[in-house]
Amino acid sequence: MARTALLLAVALAGFAGFQWATWPEVAALAQADPETTAFIERYRARQREAGRSDRVAWTQVPARRIAPALKIAVLVAEDIDFFSHRGFATGELRVALAEAWEEKELPRGASTITQQLAKNLWLSPSRNPWRKVKEALLTRQLERTLGKPRILELYLNVVELGPGLYGAEAASRRYFGKGASALSDREAAALAAALPKPSAWHPGSESRAYRRRVETVLRRMERAKGWLGPLVR
Repeated sequence: MARTALLLAVALAGFAGFQWATWPEVAALAQADPETTAFIERYRARQREAGRSDRVAWTQVPARRIAPALKIAVLVAEDIDFFSHRGFATGELRVALAEAWEEKELPRGASTITQQLAKNLWLSPSRNPWRKVKEALLTRQLERTLGKPRILELYLNVVELGPGLYGAEAASRRYFGKGASALSDREAAALAAALPKPSAWHPGSESRAYRRRVETVLRRMERAKGWLGPLVR
């Protein structure tokens, strides 16, 4: 029994030491942009395994070069309470289900933008318990260290918006032939609506569900412009 306890303690100490040594430098993101993300590296690895090019389209830009319309579209589509919660929206799932019932569509995810950013930057899509714990800890760090404007800026620059396509600038240029600063309301809604399924839902998609999602985001944008607009400029 004593030997088993000792081995367990050594294993736990080793695990804790590894996590400490490899833990992301969250504070560095206050000034520096990420050089890559876990999701980008995962995509590249899959491409290489399939014998395809692992090149991605990814251009990071400052928040001032992203249209307020896209910021509003992403907020109403993914995390309407972003500016009022501290990383975790306890009422988000209830709101998502209510909206889904009202609009007769599948509910949006209950993860906040901050949680999604933590996952995109450093984690995997896995739902194992330790991954969820890490997501929670990193979410708390992001909120304490960076603040809302920087979190939103990072999210809009790293999120997947199509196969091998990351961030608002690359997506805007690919789909609309213009920079992210020039997006119209409808174009912004088309990008935000792609977030739940970026491999299949994107501008030009023939999916009826995706087209319904675009109209839903547009309606939400119109309702939220008055109070979200001043927060995202």
